[in-house]
Amino acid sequence: MTEDRLPGPDLAAPLRDALLTAGYAYDAVAALLGERAHAALGRNETTPGLAATTDGSPLATLVRLFLLQAVVPADRAERALPGLGDRLLDAGVLARDGDEVRALLDVRPYATGDLDLLVVSDLTPGLDGGPQAVAGDHVLGISPAATSLAQLTIREPVGRALDLGTGCGVQALHLAEHAGAVIATDVNERALALTRFNLALNEVAGVEARAGSLWEPVAGEQFDLVTTNPPFVISPATGERLVYRDSGLPGDEVVERVVRGAAAHLTSGGWAQVLANWAVLRGRPWHERLASWVDPACDALVVQRETLDPAAYVELWLKDAGLHGAPDYVRRYDAWLRWLDEQEVEGIGFGWINLHRTDAATPRRELLDWPHAVEQPVAPAVAAWGAAVRAPVGVDDHLVRRDDLVQETHGQPGAADPETVVLRQQRGLMRARRADTVEAALVGACDGDLTVAQVLDALALLLDRDAAELRATYLPVVRELVDEGFLLADPR
Repeated sequence: MTEDRLPGPDLAAPLRDALLTAGYAYDAVAALLGERAHAALGRNETTPGLAATTDGSPLATLVRLFLLQAVVPADRAERALPGLGDRLLDAGVLARDGDEVRALLDVRPYATGDLDLLVVSDLTPGLDGGPQAVAGDHVLGISPAATSLAQLTIREPVGRALDLGTGCGVQALHLAEHAGAVIATDVNERALALTRFNLALNEVAGVEARAGSLWEPVAGEQFDLVTTNPPFVISPATGERLVYRDSGLPGDEVVERVVRGAAAHLTSGGWAQVLANWAVLRGRPWHERLASWVDPACDALVVQRETLDPAAYVELWLKDAGLHGAPDYVRRYDAWLRWLDEQEVEGIGFGWINLHRTDAATPRRELLDWPHAVEQPVAPAVAAWGAAVRAPVGVDDHLVRRDDLVQETHGQPGAADPETVVLRQQRGLMRARRADTVEAALVGACDGDLTVAQVLDALALLLDRDAAELRATYLPVVRELVDEGFLLADPR
């Protein structure tokens, strides 16, 4: 149930001091829990964590209180949060029942790279399989989607950045590390209140929180970087709404609006990076549909990471809403699935939409179905793609193969020649590409000493091929190899 009270910024400094004095930081909490309990908590199971936090120390008390959602003796809570008991009760952070105290908000240590943060959100629902129903204005905490978006976002210094649909402010906290000014928006006033508190709790300045839907709060403004995980659940948009996941718009219209509106809010050279779902419609390739949303001013790298069957998708989000086993579960399931069938949705794609405003005469687009492993954070690979597709590639250029590239050959044992050759990256997007003999030899010969023309002419001589024909055939292949990161400009 949503509490009307939320902590104000005046509570941030004393709460931060108390938490840090108790050692309540990510590494210390992970060490206290141990690998088994830490992994179990990631699955919403608290039993191993409760067994690991019995020593009565302030750190153990805080873990039990805020992460495991266990009641703790009031005197232990007072030792862990000295002098703050009444203030935390008044602010809606804690509740007291007799001699015991329980948390009303999740206060979670979060660390990534050089960042070590404390993040407040609503309580994680469904621990240990318990009742999971949440209020419509529930504010989600550190989620897999939040960490995925953080790993996707390019971390280069920028002037202005926008966190569109900030939730509890995780992305805004990240952006504040490398942006001169940050705007964080959300339609949920409760989310904005918790974002402001989290900014104060982490002593982060330079972030302005604004209320409003989609691009409305920043009408007429431009940014060097936009990052967003919009409420992308694809549904008929009927009935009650969980604001953190349901936009109130039917289907994937919210994602389409974000993508179509991005270019107008990007500076030249700016990036918009979106984590989203999209409908895969019967008889229409998913990439054609998404490409139609992208403004001609932008290059686009879209990566489809996963495709879910509509039935599995409905089950996932009904369970997320705590409706599995509810009296009307079957009715809701049937209605949602029928609607998807009526819309001719044969699958739901999930992935990344990266838009780079270049204002080029010919925009570059790559829409890639890549459900395979990638190196995290993947942001450097996205930035490298943006640079590669705009790099000139001609016969007089010197190129080098990337240093993590390996060649795999496949064929019958003892055969003179392999049936297939695969070039595989070990880092970044970890792409794989099937190559013919000429392409494999071309990549192998690119060490920066010879120009592209010299490499191709040498291969023509070696393979007894016509040099002009080989150039005409393989210069477009060289362009692809650069775009996909198999070949790089010679740094010398």
